[in-house]
Amino acid sequence: MDARPPLRVRGNLTAYSLVVGLCAAIALAPMLQRWAWLFPMPGTRDRCPALGAYAKLRTEAALAKAADRDGAALAQAQDVQSHTAVADCLSATTTLWLPVYAAAVAVLVALGAWSVDRVRARDKTAAAAR
Repeated sequence: MDARPPLRVRGNLTAYSLVVGLCAAIALAPMLQRWAWLFPMPGTRDRCPALGAYAKLRTEAALAKAADRDGAALAQAQDVQSHTAVADCLSATTTLWLPVYAAAVAVLVALGAWSVDRVRARDKTAAAAR
């Protein structure tokens, strides 16, 4: 007996897997940004803190005259610009890697759905044989 499902079923399984994979990846996007230990993004995420430090330097250079009058305002502006730069970097990194994680989840969902279908078909065949 051929273990491969018919073409129509394979198409439906592929579409289902891709939709679930994309939904799961979008739901996991905040964790993708924050948890380097769980979702490694080689060569991209580690540059974000450096961009934040650079944004602080640029803000200090842009507000050099104001720094003499109000150091607290300069520090606040530096923190805001640094946070914005890091957040933009992380969102760009997540956007870059999101399709990879979505495809991985889609493959896992497809394998899981196919396995459940195979078990169900085997149980149905065993029940009919009795």
